[in-house]
Amino acid sequence: MSTFVLVHGSWHDGSAWQAVIDQLEAKGHHAFAPTIAGHGKGVNKNVNHAQCTQSIVDYIVSKDLNDIVLVGHSFGGTIIAKVAEAISNRIRRLIFFNAFVLNDGESLNDNTPPHSQALSDQLARQSGDHTVMLPFEIWREAFINDADLELARSSYAQLSPEPYQPWLDKLDLKQFYSLPIPKSYLYCTEDNVLPQGDWGWHPRMSSRLGLFRFVQMPGSHEVMFSNPVGLAEKMIVAGRD
Repeated sequence: MSTFVLVHGSWHDGSAWQAVIDQLEAKGHHAFAPTIAGHGKGVNKNVNHAQCTQSIVDYIVSKDLNDIVLVGHSFGGTIIAKVAEAISNRIRRLIFFNAFVLNDGESLNDNTPPHSQALSDQLARQSGDHTVMLPFEIWREAFINDADLELARSSYAQLSPEPYQPWLDKLDLKQFYSLPIPKSYLYCTEDNVLPQGDWGWHPRMSSRLGLFRFVQMPGSHEVMFSNPVGLAEKMIVAGRD
């Protein structure tokens, strides 16, 4: 039995994991899915990366969770790296699930293609509150390309505007790269959010972890919606002792 803490990515909140939690708990594991500060519908979006990180640290400490498998999806990868610095004694393993693994001193935006940065800048300027909302067409084709139109629409309805500042903050990760915590990279092979090849998730992001366990499965960036059964099974493999 493991205790999983699942940290969502951009535009999501903790509810995105519900089907995966159901699968993990059906197999005897414990699973928790906090919502990062500034994320979700109807909340204050004026947050920076440090505040996002602190909200997850506070959640784990308030529930006194220990020996956890900490999973970060996409943007959540930048969060779990900083959470690990703060409470490494509570973490058994880190799983980066199609997640950003930043080099020391970089921001998330530094790791996206120029055309993506330009679009994000434009959307943030137009938003009025320094947020970025993902256009449905990009969600459908790049994020959840393994789902039918009905699932693409129903899952998109769960999203909310993403605070932009946490994408811009440069992160000091020297301490993270000195931690002895075991790490896994879980890679979905049809994920097209970062263009396949030079900008892709694997091996570009995964290789930065040094020694890591590699687990892969078919599917898009959003398999928590399109294949929660398969994702839970692979998380168990990625998180096992």
